[in-house]
Amino acid sequence: MEYINAIGRRKSAVARVYLKEGTGKITINKKDLNEYFPSAILQYVVKQPLNLLNVAEKYDVKVNLDGGGFTGQSQALRLAIARALVKINAEDKKALKDQGFLTRDSRAVERKKPGRPKARARFQFSKR
Repeated sequence: MEYINAIGRRKSAVARVYLKEGTGKITINKKDLNEYFPSAILQYVVKQPLNLLNVAEKYDVKVNLDGGGFTGQSQALRLAIARALVKINAEDKKALKDQGFLTRDSRAVERKKPGRPKARARFQFSKR
């Protein structure tokens, strides 16, 4: 089996995933998953689609992650892995979609407006 690739985005993070049959090793930017995401919660988020389909030990995952913070990166990676799994087996799409793993979360930071300190915040108004 050759590499199956997919892309996932969240906030300003972009994850490019390459899946192939293997032993379940996840490599992110040439580092191991446990080294890149020391938090157990983020590791769990990344592995959710693999654990749902019980294929965590069946595929090797190679990832290029760029931009954003660790939360956005982990969720972008989850989306990319789910999309790659659907490319491999289209019958898994319903199970992944029901859990919300195939939905691109489009929320991003709102831009700062001129004359304001932040996007919606205003400077304190003084009547006198």
